[in-house]
Amino acid sequence: MSTGQIITVVAIGLLIVLSGFFSGSETAVTAASRARLHHLEKQGNRRARMISELMRQRERFIGAILLGNNAVNILATALATSLLISVAGDAGVFYATIGLTLIILIFAEVLPKTYAIRNADRVALAVAPLLLGLVWLLLPAVMAVRGVVYVALMPFGAHKANGNTEEEGEEELRGAISLQAEEGVVVKHEHDMLHGILDLDDVAVGEIMTHRNNMAMIDIGDGVRSILDQMIESPYTRIPLWRSEPDNIIGIVHSKDLLRAIQGHRENLDSLDIEQVLSPPWFVPETTSLREQLNAFRERRAHFALVVDEYGSLMGLVTLEDILEEIVGDIVDEHDIALRNTLARADGSVLIAGETTIRDLNRRFGWNFPDEEAATIAGLALQLAQQIPQVGERFELDGFILDVRGRQKNRITSVRVIPPPDAEKTPEEDT
Repeated sequence: MSTGQIITVVAIGLLIVLSGFFSGSETAVTAASRARLHHLEKQGNRRARMISELMRQRERFIGAILLGNNAVNILATALATSLLISVAGDAGVFYATIGLTLIILIFAEVLPKTYAIRNADRVALAVAPLLLGLVWLLLPAVMAVRGVVYVALMPFGAHKANGNTEEEGEEELRGAISLQAEEGVVVKHEHDMLHGILDLDDVAVGEIMTHRNNMAMIDIGDGVRSILDQMIESPYTRIPLWRSEPDNIIGIVHSKDLLRAIQGHRENLDSLDIEQVLSPPWFVPETTSLREQLNAFRERRAHFALVVDEYGSLMGLVTLEDILEEIVGDIVDEHDIALRNTLARADGSVLIAGETTIRDLNRRFGWNFPDEEAATIAGLALQLAQQIPQVGERFELDGFILDVRGRQKNRITSVRVIPPPDAEKTPEEDT
């Protein structure tokens, strides 16, 4: 073998190494953990910052990699063809095609990509400076190629950037959470919490509020002693007071404020002016999103608000605890009243209180009942019936049977849900 042929073989070997570098680097950078690299960048890691820079210039980065990879592969193939033709004649073209295809496939594609996938973060950080330099070196050629591609895509409108980046980002995050849950990395409770945070913008306070029928309210006309007795018997520290009619809320009494006021009127309790103890009521529209309400609670340093409809009529109340429960699940303290909202039966059906929210049921049992038009299971039954159903009426929804089991006047008090046979086993729990 002549000196020229030896040099050609060495050159082909170097080109194969470069091809492997391009292939492995692309795989490593695209497969690297964005969260870990972001964390390292915040800690001041220069190489992580370089990777972030490459990702911000994704089109330039991919263009430079493709340009470099194709250039070295074509050059290696040309050199190998020339070398084998000089050795084996016209058959050298066949040998070069078969040989270079196998060599590039194994040593320049599969091997480096496999290694890069298994060690994505480490490889990406190692090659970051070289890749950033390569991008700037090949920038003129890459921009020329991008210009051609831009012109070619114009008739199809594919050259325009996608403007739904925020929406797509949320979808990607939801998908990542669900994927981690399926793989067992995230337990169901954590999965529900993460989704609860993302849902804050999509859920209105009217969907989670305590309805006015279930609110604890006191008539200010009852007198000081009666009000005090009702406060003592109530499990709540804050109670709205009304005058003339329940819709006319004049203020909120706090048990601590009431106790302080009583301290100064021990001798003559009837002389206490309750209105001086009240804090002004805070009314919020029922359409306010949970994120907006959470921010409002934080700004006002409050955690209690009354919910009204578009006509100003009282609908219910919402607390900071209600919003937190949408994220972390039910919070039960020593003063909470235990309500048996659900009762799982041996036959797989579930007896559910009418005021139970659909969101809670979907979260607890893994169902997928629609909650766009109705917030509670009673509301869902009304929606399906298109009227006030009678006890014993049944409705079918996606294989589920909703059986109305209780009704008081026009209010549905309980619904029995019978899951389809192929549904997951209902958790045997009472709440």
